[in-house]
Amino acid sequence: MNQSSLCLPATEHPPVFGLIIIGDEILSGKRADKHLPKVIELLKNRGLALDYAEYVGDDPARITAVLKRAFASGHVVFSTGGIGATPDDHTRQCAAQALGVDLALHPQAKVLIEQRMHDVALEQGRVYDPGQADNLHRLNMGVFPQGANIIPNPYNKIPGFSVGSVHFVPGFPVMAWPMIEWVLDTYYQEFFTSQAWLEQSVIVFGAMEATLTPLMEAIEQAHPGVKVFSLPSVDHPEYGRHIELGVKGAPEQVAPAFAALLVGLESFQLEIGPKLVRN
Repeated sequence: MNQSSLCLPATEHPPVFGLIIIGDEILSGKRADKHLPKVIELLKNRGLALDYAEYVGDDPARITAVLKRAFASGHVVFSTGGIGATPDDHTRQCAAQALGVDLALHPQAKVLIEQRMHDVALEQGRVYDPGQADNLHRLNMGVFPQGANIIPNPYNKIPGFSVGSVHFVPGFPVMAWPMIEWVLDTYYQEFFTSQAWLEQSVIVFGAMEATLTPLMEAIEQAHPGVKVFSLPSVDHPEYGRHIELGVKGAPEQVAPAFAALLVGLESFQLEIGPKLVRN
């Protein structure tokens, strides 16, 4: 990917990461989504975090609108699904429409797809015929928006593609996950850290979130860079009705913010449970 096609602002901070999951089969319940937890894991393993995710079915107008926002955001966005060559695969076309560019057969993608078809023919004891109708149709999987760069596919050589900081991979996890890893390790390694995020929280009994909100706001205001969170539960198997109240952010920022949170809780005279730490 050249500098003109990878458009990220110069910054010392990690980029915002987003995920788009495309496919009617996910929204209809025919298939359970596995991408969201896996992408969270892949990012976390590199000291990064997923900031948002979005699901969209196979409606071209909706896909185009979602991709327009992704291209305009400047975020690093991974899009899974819909880049095949069957009638219900619209992602490549929608990406081109969202960008206002034409589609074109990517020369490197063409080579890779032809290599794959040649390998399959050899495995089946056939002679590869590049002019055969179904082989010509398979080349459509390498038709990308003009200016795109390929993402290698170690599973079957059929590539994905990137335009700017938006990266398109297949819906099949066995292909998508190593391709996402390749993108992260190739283009965003400078943002990796061994411990970029820490959560410290405490279990609080007998409180209402509205009562604790002023304290939460005060902690965020006094400690820029940390996020305060509250997770209420009414039927937890161990703690029953409670609120998990905590802070998250860079480790060096979390410790003083959490200490201040505990001090602030003392004035409420609440029953306090165990403290929790998550990396």
